[in-house]
Amino acid sequence: MLFFLNLLKNLKNISIKMDKSKKNSKYKTIGEVAKILNLINKKKGSYSTHTIRFWEKEFKQIKPKIFFGNRRYYDENSINILKKIKYLLKIRGMTLIGVKKVLNTKDSDVDELYNTSIKQRNIIKSKVKKIKSLLEIIKDKNG
Repeated sequence: MLFFLNLLKNLKNISIKMDKSKKNSKYKTIGEVAKILNLINKKKGSYSTHTIRFWEKEFKQIKPKIFFGNRRYYDENSINILKKIKYLLKIRGMTLIGVKKVLNTKDSDVDELYNTSIKQRNIIKSKVKKIKSLLEIIKDKNG
């Protein structure tokens, strides 16, 4: 009986060490990356791994390592690229084509003409419409 208790204690210590080493691991699973990026499926409330898989197909810069049983593991570089993609798509409102251009050019400025965000374009369009309507009002008043 004492043998089994010692064996259980040793197994528990080993599993604790394995959990600690996994947290400090160089590679992260797709679920861990979805959690890091805070990609949440709005319908289910769970982490959205399919978004990462989609981005992996769209952006050649993301190269996960495929290990045991065709499972994806992402290194720090891939995670940083995914963070940049999320920022450009979700926060800046850029299109996939715009993000690809940013990632394909070194030292590119995100605010270049062809990389302007969708939100920024909409703001510019609305300002142009306001200016046009003001010019028409001024033109009508001056005859």
